[in-house]
Amino acid sequence: MKKLNLLLALAFTVLLTGNIFAQEEKKEEEKKSEFTVNAEFRPRTEFSHGYKSPVLKYSVPNEYTYPGSLATSQRTRIGFNYKYDKIKFGLQLQDIRTWGSQAQLTADDTNDMFVHQAWGEINFTDKFSLKAGRMELVYDDHRILGSVGWAQQARSHDLALFKYEGNIKVHLGIAYHGGPFTGNDAYKAMQFLWINGKAADFGYSILALNNGVAERGYWGPVAQVAESNAYSQILGGRFTYQLGDLNLALNSYYQTGKKAADWIDPASLPTGLTAEDLGYEEKSGQGQKIAAYNFAFDAMYKISDGLKIGAGYEILSGNDLTDVNRTDENAFTPLYGTNHKFNGWMDYFYVGNHGSSIGLQDINLKILYKNGPFFAKLIPHYFLPAGKGTYTDVNAVTHDIGALGTEVDFVVGYNIIPKTANIQFGYSQMFATESMYGLKGVVPTTDNPMGTNNWIWAMIVIKPTLFKSVK
Repeated sequence: MKKLNLLLALAFTVLLTGNIFAQEEKKEEEKKSEFTVNAEFRPRTEFSHGYKSPVLKYSVPNEYTYPGSLATSQRTRIGFNYKYDKIKFGLQLQDIRTWGSQAQLTADDTNDMFVHQAWGEINFTDKFSLKAGRMELVYDDHRILGSVGWAQQARSHDLALFKYEGNIKVHLGIAYHGGPFTGNDAYKAMQFLWINGKAADFGYSILALNNGVAERGYWGPVAQVAESNAYSQILGGRFTYQLGDLNLALNSYYQTGKKAADWIDPASLPTGLTAEDLGYEEKSGQGQKIAAYNFAFDAMYKISDGLKIGAGYEILSGNDLTDVNRTDENAFTPLYGTNHKFNGWMDYFYVGNHGSSIGLQDINLKILYKNGPFFAKLIPHYFLPAGKGTYTDVNAVTHDIGALGTEVDFVVGYNIIPKTANIQFGYSQMFATESMYGLKGVVPTTDNPMGTNNWIWAMIVIKPTLFKSVK
C-alpha cells in the first residue's frame, strides 16, 4: 500500500512537473520578439532673403553671401528597433549634409553618419520601466521639451528616464554630464518631472524642470576655473479641454533661479559700482536672478472633416532694456523646446536668437485644410514686444520699440503614400516694422530702405519601413 501511494505520488509529481514545464514553454512560445528597420530620406531646398533677421532693399541675394542664399540640406536616417518580453532597444543613425559641401572624389568624409538615438528600456512591471541612453524628449506641445524635428540634425539628450504609465503618466528624467562640454544647450545637470492625466474631456500635464549650466570663473588676471553651476527652474503645465468640435489649450510656466554668467572680477567694474549693483555676486559664479513667465492660449474649431480654424495668443516675458540698473533677468527662455514650431517659421525669435531680450507677444490665426492626400496650412502672426527697449535710427534719433511686424506662413503638401512619402512646399513673408529692424540692429537709410523679407522652401519626405519581423 505504501509502495502504491509512493508510486501514485511520484506519478502525480511527474505529471505536475511536466505540466508546469509545458505551461512555461507555452508562455515562452507566447512571447513574441519584434524587429523593425526603418529609414528616412529628407532633402530640403531653401531660399532665404531676410530669414531670422530683416534685410535692406538693395541687399542682393546670391549663393555666396548673406542675406540671400539658395541651398539644399539633406537628412538621411536608418533606425533599428527591437522588442522582446520586458526589454526594448532603439538605435538611430543619421547623416546630415548640405549638397555640394563634400567633394565628388573624397577620401575623407567629415560628414560621417553619427548616432542620433541609442537607448535601452527595461519594463520592471506592466506600468513601470527605465529607459536610458541617448533619446529624443517630446512632451506636450514641444514648448519646453521637444525634438526640434524641423532642423535636419534634430535634438536628443543623454539621460536616464524612469516611467510610470497607469491611469496617469509620471516620467522622471535625470541627466548629469561629467565632461567639460560647451554650447548653449550643453547643460551640466538636468532633471525633470512630468505628470500627465485625463479626466473626461479635460487633460492636464504638469512639468517641473531643473537646469544646471556650467560656468567659467574669471578672478584676477590669471585664474580661470569652471567649478560652479548656475541652476534655473521651470514650473508649470499645459491644460486642454474639448467641448464638442472646439478644442481649447492653455500653457502657463514660471521660470526662476539664476542665470548663468561668468564670475565677476571687481577690478573690471566701473568706478563706484559693485557686482551686486549689476545683479551679480562676487565670486559666486551666479548670474542675475531669474523671474520670467510664459503664457499661451489656443482655440481650434473643427468646421468640417477637412477644415479647422483657430486663434491663439502667447506671451514670453522680456526685459526692460531701458533700465540700466536692472538686477533681474525677466526674459523667459524656453530651453529645449521645438522653437521653430512657435512664433513664425522664419525663426526671428528663440531659434538661436532673441535670448535675454525684450520678450514677445504673438497674436496668431490658424487655418488648416485637408482633403484626401492634399493638405495646407495658413498661419498669420502679429508680433509685439513684451518688455521695453529702444533703437537709434540713421539720424541718431532714439525711438521706443513698438509693434515688430506681421509674418504670414503658408505650407501646402501632398501625401504620395500615407505616412510614408510626401512632398511639401512652403512660403513665409515677414512684414517687418522699423522697430523690428532696430531690434535686430539693421539700420535702413534713405538710399537703402527696408526690403522684402521672405523664405521659400520645398521638401521631400520618404520614411519607409524596410523590414519588419514578428515571431
